[in-house]
Amino acid sequence: MKKEQVPQDMSALGKITKEVCYATDENGNYTTQLSDGWDVKITALDKAWEEIEDRAEAARQKVLNGEASPLLYFMEKGLMDIKLLAGYTGFWQWQVKRHLKPDVFKALSEKKLQKYAEVFNVTIADLHNLKFNDA
Repeated sequence: MKKEQVPQDMSALGKITKEVCYATDENGNYTTQLSDGWDVKITALDKAWEEIEDRAEAARQKVLNGEASPLLYFMEKGLMDIKLLAGYTGFWQWQVKRHLKPDVFKALSEKKLQKYAEVFNVTIADLHNLKFNDA
């Protein structure tokens, strides 16, 4: 691809960062060119975020229906799984899995809730109210 043909389609990240692409200059030598984005990548990224939002919404519904604890919602929003959350909190994986049960979650101590709140960067009240800090 020639340097002037490098896609410059503005993506959501285009204002924050640019991607380095290899291209050829007018002499046919390889060089680098910054790109704001590429439509195909933008579409793929948007689709991936849609899927993540769908999974978070499904988790939120499970919490509201009493089928799961709020931890499930925050895990989905934070792109975590049980293994990763266990690593961040210091709990065993079986403990995190158990804490995903609504009745067990309600009985958790303030100390354990605080560990989860710190990992998710929310308050303990936010954990109970499903308020996620997107910042």
